[in-house]
Amino acid sequence: MFKIGLIINPLAGLGGSVALKGSDGMAEQALALGAEPRALKRTHLALAELADLSDRLTFYTVAGDMGETVCREQALPFEICYQPASPTTAVDTRNAVIALVEQGIDLLLFAGGDGTARDVCAAAPDTLCVLGIPAGVKIHSGVYGVTPAGTGRLLARLVRGEPVSLLAADVMDIDEAAFREGRVHARRYGEMLIPGDLSYVQAVKVSGVESDELVLTDMADDIIERMEEDDDSYFIMGSGGTVAAVMERLGLQNTLLGVDLVYQKRLVASDLDARGLYQQIRDRKCKLVITLIGGQGHIFGRGNQQLSPEVIKAVGRDNIWLLATKTKLNSLQGRPLRVDTNDFELDRALGGLIRVITGYHDEVLVRVANPEDEAQ
Repeated sequence: MFKIGLIINPLAGLGGSVALKGSDGMAEQALALGAEPRALKRTHLALAELADLSDRLTFYTVAGDMGETVCREQALPFEICYQPASPTTAVDTRNAVIALVEQGIDLLLFAGGDGTARDVCAAAPDTLCVLGIPAGVKIHSGVYGVTPAGTGRLLARLVRGEPVSLLAADVMDIDEAAFREGRVHARRYGEMLIPGDLSYVQAVKVSGVESDELVLTDMADDIIERMEEDDDSYFIMGSGGTVAAVMERLGLQNTLLGVDLVYQKRLVASDLDARGLYQQIRDRKCKLVITLIGGQGHIFGRGNQQLSPEVIKAVGRDNIWLLATKTKLNSLQGRPLRVDTNDFELDRALGGLIRVITGYHDEVLVRVANPEDEAQ
């Protein structure tokens, strides 16, 4: 199941219709002037795009109007993970982010404005993918969809397993007190990762079709740059032609159908078996560079059994650098990636969204199926 965290700022957007130019610290005054909350309505518009996908997802959310109400009214599956204060505050947003992240969510969906985005950014880990439903007075941040329905449609693509780009977007906000006095003072508060439209913006011919030679070179350059920034790590180089392109770019001998080990751009060991590889890396900081099998989408368990469960656990999910061309990903026609490590619990832990490097500084998000999905 696709696990979505949901946080709604029920006070977002209150100040706009009553000319308060924002809602930060003005909710009580806005309500007194007759403002009507709109965050819940706009969240309804976004979630309506998921109506036909309710059997593929679960929401992890906050009690009351911070999420529970909309999920219940939309008849979407949900679990409550945080109880907010009444009235809700920015502290509730930040605490809710922490509570939802602990549930292992694939993406955090939130409704609000720039103030809400700031609170989410302050509490969310850098690796978390987020997506905003625009509901505030101020929407200067790049983390929101163009419209609530647009946000929902993009989220639906992710739930269906379609690959989408992974982008870093700025979190911006203005000083509302100064704005009310006619002065605009904007400030950048950070950035968060968001899903975006899959775009062929590099390594393409004029026809718009990927050139394998160009894109493999771009991916190799990206990996080598990462290696240089992380030169105290050992790098396990998996099998296949995509990883071979990285080794060729490094000027190192490669085992096309085997597993090699690299440290500081030097070949440490070649064609390792599972036991030898584990002995080499079990007490060391390491990364795993691997590709997937085209057409099938398998990452582990097909032709690379040297990458045993013990090796994969020693590396850790966050240290897997997965390479694939967008052409290879699109050949899956929306099917998820798969893992078959012969360890059910590990297969389950590897499930969910994973970043796939598709070019130079170009990544997309793709879903890895859980073993429970495969059993259905």
